[in-house]
Amino acid sequence: MPRQSISFTLPNDEWLKAQVESQEYTSKSDVINDLIRRAREHDSLRSKLIASEQSGLVEQTADEMLAEFKRDAGI
Repeated sequence: MPRQSISFTLPNDEWLKAQVESQEYTSKSDVINDLIRRAREHDSLRSKLIASEQSGLVEQTADEMLAEFKRDAGI
């Protein structure tokens, strides 16, 4: 696994230490990796939402969509 050396402000370092002391994480590295993972998931979801918004509006009514969902599900 690649290693990095980074510096933190005192408040951020104290927060990281608190996360480890709470036994939520086993190390500061675990905290940072979890934060990065969450940010990546957020970016992915944001991209999907933007693409969805840009695809346009649906012309079906709610009843038509429900009927389609049920038909696709075999209900």
